[in-house]
Amino acid sequence: MSKLKNLIHGRETYISDFGSDFVMKRPLPTFGDDARDKWLKKQHNTKDIIDQIHAIGNPRYNIPRMVHIKDDEYQLLEERAPGEHLTPELYRTLSRRQRYEIIDGIAAFLVDMNESREIGPIITHKIAEDIKFTRLDNFINNKMDKWFTLSETKNLGRIRDNIGTVEYETRLAWSHGDLNSGNVLYDPYTSKLSFIDFAEANYNFIYRDIFGPLQIELDIWTPVYDAYSQMHNKDMYNMPGPRNPNLRNIMKYRILTALLRRIIKASDDLRANPKNNKSIDNTNAKVAFIREQLNKIEYIEQAFRSTTNTK
Repeated sequence: MSKLKNLIHGRETYISDFGSDFVMKRPLPTFGDDARDKWLKKQHNTKDIIDQIHAIGNPRYNIPRMVHIKDDEYQLLEERAPGEHLTPELYRTLSRRQRYEIIDGIAAFLVDMNESREIGPIITHKIAEDIKFTRLDNFINNKMDKWFTLSETKNLGRIRDNIGTVEYETRLAWSHGDLNSGNVLYDPYTSKLSFIDFAEANYNFIYRDIFGPLQIELDIWTPVYDAYSQMHNKDMYNMPGPRNPNLRNIMKYRILTALLRRIIKASDDLRANPKNNKSIDNTNAKVAFIREQLNKIEYIEQAFRSTTNTK
């Protein structure tokens, strides 16, 4: 038996190497009996989801399997996903062919997830339901002027007000729920694209995953949508063309919503009067991160303004 090594942990789980091909996972030792039982139930549920999507057998992507769950010892053995986290830095180093394969694989995975369970009927969704407006208002009205210019504050307030009025027709579909670069790995040597961490899988509005954090981080939301709209089962549901004005509006505000959610989360950790060097460094890092998101918002608005003007 291989020795466990490289012990790391997340919010709920310790993860350790188990040889070159597997990892071992356990609940945090601080958990009580009830918390450990909830953790174990979540792992069984996650295994069922992984088994279902893995059974589709789509060669465009890889789903590492949960090999074994040992209930009495609260531990599980899982296949290791090869490669590195699919960050913008990694993506920029890849060839055009590899980038195409990644876009194709992401779209195929989204279609397979969405269509692996029943698709919901058309309903109207208010995008404001995806944003914690109380926390955003608190940041804009009570905190933002301590670190940001009046122009930046007014512009974010304008974005908030605009998003508060946006609604569109969509459907609920079975989704990964947490598709970001931390949960997607890519091996440049084998061109293997892997999706991990299905703990948040649930029904979500279909455009939320299509225009999700990963596609925004890699700046590939349009080609992923193009590929998705070609692959999906048109007998199950229709998708508007990529130049459809309503679709462009959905695309723009879904992306802006994802950026706003990042700003809200980061703003919660800002401290007007940090007490020590660690707190000062953390505040400075959060301010820099928020400014990066504000710049991305400006870029997105300009990009959609340009494509509208060139039609």
